[in-house]
Amino acid sequence: MTSLNFNDQDGVLRSITDAPPTHYTLKIESLSMLTKNSLEKYESGEFEAGGYKWKLVFYPNGNKSKNVKDHISLYLVMAGANTSQIHWGVHAVFRLFLLDQNTGNYFVFQEQKERRFHAMKLDWGFDQFLSLKDFTEASNGFLMDDTCVFGAEVFVSKERSTGKGECLSMVKDAVMYKHVWKIDSFSKINTDCHDSKTFSSGDQKWKIQLYPKGKGIGTGSHLSLYLALSDPTSLPPGTKIYTEFTLRILEQTHQRHQFGKVSFWFSASNPERGWPKFITLGFLSQTGMGFLLKDTCIVEAEVTVHGISNAL
Repeated sequence: MTSLNFNDQDGVLRSITDAPPTHYTLKIESLSMLTKNSLEKYESGEFEAGGYKWKLVFYPNGNKSKNVKDHISLYLVMAGANTSQIHWGVHAVFRLFLLDQNTGNYFVFQEQKERRFHAMKLDWGFDQFLSLKDFTEASNGFLMDDTCVFGAEVFVSKERSTGKGECLSMVKDAVMYKHVWKIDSFSKINTDCHDSKTFSSGDQKWKIQLYPKGKGIGTGSHLSLYLALSDPTSLPPGTKIYTEFTLRILEQTHQRHQFGKVSFWFSASNPERGWPKFITLGFLSQTGMGFLLKDTCIVEAEVTVHGISNAL
């Protein structure tokens, strides 16, 4: 590791260690794709330390809400706290790590005093964790082959928990897959939810879910439309899939299609995303419109998987 020009930050201890972080490791591959896909920050999965749950939040181009420029920002955030914990607060000493991949050593940031995490302040960390110049300098080993590794240790008491970790892999040159679903005899659908055939995109299996009489707040007034993982129970624990998708019902007469577009982290606990009020039932069946032409409805899905996070 070369000599680094760190900005002075009062009360911050800096050190180098060959010991990996005790509680959590966050490996990010294809880091440049975060910015390319307009991800200002990345929040890790939750991990346990000292009897409480935590997560890391990383800003690859600095925390803009703190007016950070030319630096990366890294924070520890208390997650899943109950009411009493948030009210009284939890005192903790923590260390944040960055791996020098040239030497196998870790650069460590630690505040000299413990911090109190509570309802009004659930996060502590470093606005200017490291300058972008030092972070991207190849001789420092922090960013190698567009990959970096962070870590965390949190000490609330003498208790230590089993270490966990995750690896975020962003997809370079992600490919959009388009699936066309033609629904004949639309008026004869007699199920609450009508599923398309399974299709693949980004090595994941998907399906379109159509609720002809609506779902949730759209029940009775709208058609509801969702993209869903075909078999979310098959995902390994902790896996998240960052996906950009468009759902569209074709207007077959005037080409005035109805569509919605969004990006979402799919997982086993959040296997579907869409719109309960995609289109009103009245507009769908309106005379002169071509959404239902000869009782046929055509639905399109355009799906692009931009990144996958897996547990280490």
